[in-house]
Amino acid sequence: MQVYHFTEQPYYPAWNNHQGSLRVNLPNSVCDPKVAGDLLHRYYDEWKIADELGFNIMVNEHHQTATCMSSTVIVGLSVLARETKNARILVLGYPIGHRPDPLRAAEELSTIDVISRGRLDMGFIKGVPYEFAASNQNPVGVMDRFWEAHDFIIKAMTSHDAPFNWESEHFHYRQVNVWPRPWQEPHPPVWSTTGSKSNARVLGERGYVMATLGTGYNTRALYDVYREGYMSKGRPAPGADRFAYLGLVAVASNKREARERGERVASYLRASSIVHLPFRNPPGFLSVDDNARLLRGETPPRSYTKDRRVVNMATGSVQDLIDAGILFCGTPDQVYAQIVDFCDYCGGMGNLLMMGHAGSMSHADTVENLTLFAQEVFPRLKEYQQPVATASAA
Repeated sequence: MQVYHFTEQPYYPAWNNHQGSLRVNLPNSVCDPKVAGDLLHRYYDEWKIADELGFNIMVNEHHQTATCMSSTVIVGLSVLARETKNARILVLGYPIGHRPDPLRAAEELSTIDVISRGRLDMGFIKGVPYEFAASNQNPVGVMDRFWEAHDFIIKAMTSHDAPFNWESEHFHYRQVNVWPRPWQEPHPPVWSTTGSKSNARVLGERGYVMATLGTGYNTRALYDVYREGYMSKGRPAPGADRFAYLGLVAVASNKREARERGERVASYLRASSIVHLPFRNPPGFLSVDDNARLLRGETPPRSYTKDRRVVNMATGSVQDLIDAGILFCGTPDQVYAQIVDFCDYCGGMGNLLMMGHAGSMSHADTVENLTLFAQEVFPRLKEYQQPVATASAA
């Protein structure tokens, strides 16, 4: 199993100083640039420690929010490509559905791959609904633009003999010739995220690494659909390396300290959904059918326990989150057992995207969390024999 350390780089001092929204319309007057600078330096220091401990690294991008200061993820990738030595660097995600210039995206990512000497993993994403107001883009047709941008970026990265011309519905280029070309051949590995079965099948057909976020024990259903799509192209069942899961992690030497740390990590879930109502579902972001199901109350919650009990991520207790496989929390033995149980249930999961820091966790608290996991959990996960499942009903 591969483990990626992840934090959203929050500006948590603003979390108790808002008027009902931490995204899009929270005035930046509540952000002290000196405090933000100290926090960002600290987060990079912790990623360097994660690199030294043997973890990979994950970064992401959100806009106009106190929950995530990484509004230009290419900056973070640039720093980490030079400052780290061994870790694979996963950007999950890199939104391309509402970016106007995929040529620039191909140039940025190719350059990062070269600086890191081939350690980049490219995670292309649609983006959450609140991003569209910040990007000044229309959410209608976002997936068409997403796949068109994806196709262009891959062609730009893999065309080496001569410049080419590109003409499509959304993008037009007379001269495409990416310099430098990517280090990895034919291009850096592609990842994406999803919470829908239809997109899971598409990702399976393409063979990309699929990550799910906060889906709990409902993850197995998504993995199964991915397997169906993967094998529909004449391939054998996909290995565990094709699957990734974002899990919150809080490990400590005793259960009491672990639960206290778990509360701090879970603050991410409490804060990330605090957003002004008009930004939550912009017209066109969801399909007509999905919106109709929402209005009828038929869309199921994303997170379940094994016994199909629904867990609300924003309000659930630490134990609720553990039961749902959203939070792996406890002593090293307990955390190892929880992760293995989750993997076994899902039929294999080879990439743990570990949120080892969130909210107001101190530097010392974060380093202790990472170090204990690296020393007492990770070595056993490396030896764990992943199941290889074919598609079936969970």
